Amino acid sequence: MLCLQRHLSHSGAIITRPLILAVANQKGGVGKTTTAVNLATSLAIAGLPVLLIDMDPQGNASTGLGVARNQRFGGTYKLLMEGSPGRETIRPTLVRNLSLIASDIDLAGAEVELVSENRREFHLKAALAGSPALSEFSVIVLDCPPGLGLLTLNALVAATGVVVPLQCEFYALEGISSLMHTIEAVRRRFNPALRLCGILLTMFDRRNSLSGLVEKDARDHFGDWVFDVSIPRNVRVSEAPSHGKPVLLYDAKSPGATAYTALGAEIINKENVVVPGHVTAHV
Repeated sequence: MLCLQRHLSHSGAIITRPLILAVANQKGGVGKTTTAVNLATSLAIAGLPVLLIDMDPQGNASTGLGVARNQRFGGTYKLLMEGSPGRETIRPTLVRNLSLIASDIDLAGAEVELVSENRREFHLKAALAGSPALSEFSVIVLDCPPGLGLLTLNALVAATGVVVPLQCEFYALEGISSLMHTIEAVRRRFNPALRLCGILLTMFDRRNSLSGLVEKDARDHFGDWVFDVSIPRNVRVSEAPSHGKPVLLYDAKSPGATAYTALGAEIINKENVVVPGHVTAHV
């Protein structure tokens, strides 16, 4: 049940497709946007061409990469409602190899507008599939809004895998079952290629016994679907967005940055992603 980046064509030749990861959880405040920004950064620093698409009308991922609100023209709204993005929609970031499609102010109305659209669940998938400008990217990361509305549904229909941040607090596991049912329903009805790539424990505090209990429950219940790495509660992770930087740029030696670097490496290994210039035994 892996989300492989390399596939065999009908002729037997190896072709590459981007790994599309939706970072999703219907609960807010679980570290979803922080994970999307820093996972994308980690993969880019590892040498992969990465595109982060901010699917959240709050636009926190765009803020976390230093894009001012008055500069977010032609962003995710245009992508969803007008089709495949041109290169003018895709902007560079402070991180080498990492590009961004920003959340603009019009995205707040997209969910209402999509209700009356034909094949409303497939707008993002069609836009991504029809864009030559996206062929240069090895990984596309989708930062989903909290909730399970049409914006999140579009992300799940377009994705090949889902990364689920799980906050190490008492009620966290209760919401996961609902999300898992949604992922399975999307897989059955709209996107047979969709798979759970992993559950990421966030805001982990080894000094707090509750974090250990949540980790034990998660690993007992979900087994290998829980990533080996967990993201510690770390003030540098919280400070970085206010400076318009991922924590891997803000303080590369902090525990949070080290953890997100390890997450990127774990996903590259787990998903058999081919890093340009690196020799791999996977096919």
